[in-house]
Amino acid sequence: MHSNSSPLPTHRAVTALAALLAGALALTACSGGDDDKKGSGRETGTAAASTVTLPKLNGATLEIAAVWTGQEQKNFKQALSEFEKRTGARVTFVPAQDPIINFLGSKIAGGQPPDVALLPQPGAIRQAVQKGWAKPLGPEAVKELRENYSQGWQDIGKVGGKQYGAYYKAANKSLIWYNAKVFEDAGAEEPKTWQDLLTASQAVYDSGVTPFSVAGADGWPLTDWFENVYLSQAGPEKYDQLAQHKIKWTDPSVKRALTTLAQIWGRKEYVAGGPAGALQTEFTNSVTQTFTGGDQPKSAMVYEGDFVQVNIAETKAKVGTDAKVFPFPAVGSAAPVVSGGDAAVILKDSRAAQALVTFLASPDAATIQAKLGGYLSPNRNVPVSAYPNAVQQKIAKALVASGDDFRFDMSDQAPQAFGGTPGKGEWKDLQDFLKNPKDVAGAQARLEKDAAAAYGNGS
Repeated sequence: MHSNSSPLPTHRAVTALAALLAGALALTACSGGDDDKKGSGRETGTAAASTVTLPKLNGATLEIAAVWTGQEQKNFKQALSEFEKRTGARVTFVPAQDPIINFLGSKIAGGQPPDVALLPQPGAIRQAVQKGWAKPLGPEAVKELRENYSQGWQDIGKVGGKQYGAYYKAANKSLIWYNAKVFEDAGAEEPKTWQDLLTASQAVYDSGVTPFSVAGADGWPLTDWFENVYLSQAGPEKYDQLAQHKIKWTDPSVKRALTTLAQIWGRKEYVAGGPAGALQTEFTNSVTQTFTGGDQPKSAMVYEGDFVQVNIAETKAKVGTDAKVFPFPAVGSAAPVVSGGDAAVILKDSRAAQALVTFLASPDAATIQAKLGGYLSPNRNVPVSAYPNAVQQKIAKALVASGDDFRFDMSDQAPQAFGGTPGKGEWKDLQDFLKNPKDVAGAQARLEKDAAAAYGNGS
């Protein structure tokens, strides 16, 4: 029902990207750390070198909504203030909650939609179009997208061939971050395969540290774990079929992936706090507890995307020295490359709203946020040198070099009722599986029941 128009890369292309990423991350150890922070100061170097013409909008006021908090929200506001400076418009940031479609629904029902919203799922963009909320992007924004984005990134912002979304932020969701000191003490190596990961986990466990933090209180990191295992093990074609619910969650390929996941989730001693503790662990804590506590952190590794750096920055650990990263290991013949992202969508059409999305689709906005760290742009004209450290520069380079050869987060492609709602659908079903990883068949049955209801298959 929900076809995704983005071109499908070959398995070979995905493998090539994974290899590129592996090479990129090999430089982690010699990361320049904060050396180049000096150059980024407070000057938003883009003001002088403006690449996009914006109208004068004195007196215009705009609201932009996103599910961003803390440092990420602060950093985004710096990009917005540059837009204000250039246009004379005033922009207010509206903090949204998950699922954002429900949040926007209540705003729209009350007659107060924000002008622009950043939607974290292609499924949510489709819903906003189907409900008649989203307005197509105008020629200026479309021109920026054509000049700055690969076809794949343009296509996932389209519905029915029309451009509705401009991807402002991307995520590389195929990364595992680790505490370098713990790995060193345990004599553990960076793993290339799933079997290597189990070996490294055992070495870390034997050294007296719990191998993994799992953010079980938030359902979405669990879906990301599953997607990496599934993409690598079942391959891209099966991944696309499951993403569109063309095969069922009772398929043997899903059984294999859940059984594989249980090799880590099912070992109480491998998960900080055991399954019960993991279900109380929120994403931010899953990161910070891996990089605090000296020689005895609560865990040695934490899986999640490049944006983990924002949370590492809240500890004393330095990315590239204390906190290192490796690509999600190959479970099948190729390491997975899963990406996510947030797209700007217009809900109240106006000259000012179109100008704001045009700005967000330009290299200028992304360059400001890139300098502040913990952010990745799919915009290929953002200078790699804008990213604040060698690790982030390599991740950014790999993403842009991949062109169309990536797979978008599966749960984000699903209807929000299945793939994007706390306490429901896939998030809840995987939390239940984390609680009882022996019950693979039960987990599959629940996932299929919830998917069938949300996708409306068979109706």
